[in-house]
Amino acid sequence: MSDSEFEDFGQQIADACEAFLLGLQAIASEDDGGAAVPLLLLEVSQLLLAGARLGAQQDFEPETQYQPDVGPDPDLDRMRMRLADKLGDLDTYAHNIEPYDPDTVPSLISDDLTLVATDVANGLRHFRAGNVEEALWWWQFSYLASWGNNAIGVLSALHSIVAHSRLDRDVEGEEEQIEAAVAVLDVAGDPLAP
Repeated sequence: MSDSEFEDFGQQIADACEAFLLGLQAIASEDDGGAAVPLLLLEVSQLLLAGARLGAQQDFEPETQYQPDVGPDPDLDRMRMRLADKLGDLDTYAHNIEPYDPDTVPSLISDDLTLVATDVANGLRHFRAGNVEEALWWWQFSYLASWGNNAIGVLSALHSIVAHSRLDRDVEGEEEQIEAAVAVLDVAGDPLAP
């Protein structure tokens, strides 16, 4: 990867991380809780695309063995509490941490989103401090070690909520349509019968 490609890649990942953080804060601040789940699904999906791009790259190496201090982690507890309140009973889900292990653990969407946000914000602070190599190393390492798995668990839970809300509802007039179809089949006879 050339220097300009490296810088461009870093900027693209930084943009995705910043968009995720801004989107998460905006969703947590919205009064309309009904729109939160599909919007969170979108935000997490977009961030996971950035994570997949990081995972597909060569290993990034930091310049030094120890991560430079870029200040304290952001205080995301208010956002976490607003998300938990907004999600209500939907906040708790069963997270399968390792796909090849059948055991699941209870988890909270709001907690996992906050852990993801903390990890990507740390990389963003390195990027803003001008240390692109450290930022990319941190984003890649934390994607593979923690936030990728958390985001995938959240994505699965959010997808399930959206799918059930769209697919599990009754279609108006459905019973009449089924009765009419059964009547037509009864009159025509069973075409598969010998």
